[in-house]
Amino acid sequence: MEQVTVTFDDGRSVRFGTYTNIGTVLRRSGLRPEMPCLGALVNNEVSSLSYPLTTDSRVSFLTAADPLGMRIYRSSVSFVLAKAVSELFPSAQFSVEHSFGAGLYCCFEVCGKTKNRETGKKHVALIERRMRRIVEENLPIRRRKVSFEQAVRQFTEAGQKDKLNLLRFRNPPRILIHTCGDYSDLGHSPLAPSTGALGLFRLIPYRSGFVLQLPDRGDPVQVAPFVDQPHLFQIFKEHKEWGRILGVSTVGRLNETIAAGETSEFIRIAEALHEKKIAAIADRIVSQGCRVILVTGPSSAGKTTFSKRLGIQLRVNGMRPRIIGTDDYFLDEAHTPRDEEGKLDFEDIEAVDVQLFNRHLVKLLRGEEIERVQFDFEAKLRRTNGVKLHMDEDELLIIEGIHGLNPRLTYMVPARQKFRIYVSALTQLAIDSNNRISTTDNRLMRRMVRDRRFRGNSPLATLRMWPSVRSGEMKWVFPFQREANAAFNSALDYELAVLKPLVEPLLLEVKPSDPEYAEARRLSAFLSNFLPVSDSEVPRTSILREYIGRSGFKY
Repeated sequence: MEQVTVTFDDGRSVRFGTYTNIGTVLRRSGLRPEMPCLGALVNNEVSSLSYPLTTDSRVSFLTAADPLGMRIYRSSVSFVLAKAVSELFPSAQFSVEHSFGAGLYCCFEVCGKTKNRETGKKHVALIERRMRRIVEENLPIRRRKVSFEQAVRQFTEAGQKDKLNLLRFRNPPRILIHTCGDYSDLGHSPLAPSTGALGLFRLIPYRSGFVLQLPDRGDPVQVAPFVDQPHLFQIFKEHKEWGRILGVSTVGRLNETIAAGETSEFIRIAEALHEKKIAAIADRIVSQGCRVILVTGPSSAGKTTFSKRLGIQLRVNGMRPRIIGTDDYFLDEAHTPRDEEGKLDFEDIEAVDVQLFNRHLVKLLRGEEIERVQFDFEAKLRRTNGVKLHMDEDELLIIEGIHGLNPRLTYMVPARQKFRIYVSALTQLAIDSNNRISTTDNRLMRRMVRDRRFRGNSPLATLRMWPSVRSGEMKWVFPFQREANAAFNSALDYELAVLKPLVEPLLLEVKPSDPEYAEARRLSAFLSNFLPVSDSEVPRTSILREYIGRSGFKY
């Protein structure tokens, strides 16, 4: 009997028969994870416990305490939720929309029923009770491959049009599906082996739907407390309305639009909606008489291009904007804080000379003159450059940076003179009804393309630094969303189709020997759902041009 060698994290190597699945390897390994095992990392690829080993492998078992394991957990609980809804309300309109703090916001409407708050609460309670019964029964979630024809027949009989829409533009001979009892779903990513390990969740009625509240990645042993995020919800609600205007809310519908040759009009409408929103924000700023505009948001959200386009709209309103960056107010190297690894931490607000920054702002608002400063990143020193600056009555300041919503950054500027804008990139598209698109995926892929084209960074380097970038956002950006006076969603519903042919070759550079291979494989599988679109029709003023190149703006 042929055998394969399995090497575990503790350095032990054990021989198993070829085609032994990961679950059997776990049972025979002698390892006893403190939490239920949800899947495994096999040669840096995320796999289900039913995955059969055919080659020598390095195996790490994944629990909800691991970031990759938590992704499996969230997907698996979403699967259980979809199963419960299909059993209780087979004709309901249901979809997992987007992340919402530690949870997922879900739309739910029972067809033919009068919609009111009390009825909605009762429906949510019924769904949660059914989910808990499914967990108690510890039902197996089976991963299997079926013929393309069988998958089409199965989803047709179940009335799952969103799954059929995806299959319209795919033609592999076999389709991976997950099955639990009578419920089936397309296999987009590994799921837990059974429902028994999925008991940590809570359903919370919220607005017109509910939140599937889950554990936080930092504390996987309990459901995270619910924290309302009205700005975030408003961004998604508005963008969802745009999706209805465009008639596209799933990847399958986007592919239909592309296949029908309607991409040009779709792009024009999406960009026009952006311009309309930016113009409305400019009108608010002018009507309120604000002189300091603070623009912030996470990495690759499009803050720079947004600021430039906002500046144009402010000029239309008779105002002259000046853009000031907080980067020039960094402290000298000797006074710059360092991170846990001892590296200079320019994301910490303590890296900014907040006092000098505020003194300069106050002087400018009084009509006084200042001498501009400039930070030399090579020498890690701040210097004056001899350039004088003052503001006329018709001028205002646009300040872009990650600390824009932190009250401390502009503590000396009166609130009535400030207008704070939060820029995000939160796609309203979903893969299908119960499989959402991660809110960070389009930002990550934007950055990957930009890093290669304009910064000389490899895709591997971008993937390696991404966890650190996300950590900085969690600390310095997301906690201050509530301070915003307005929010702008820079996501474009066509952009993932444009990014697809640009990102796929980059992902191929990441090899199985790299720890980041799991993320590269996930993104590759995700992009396989999209038909590609050429970037030739993307306007030169589009936010997307900041990342793919040939922008009409100078950066």
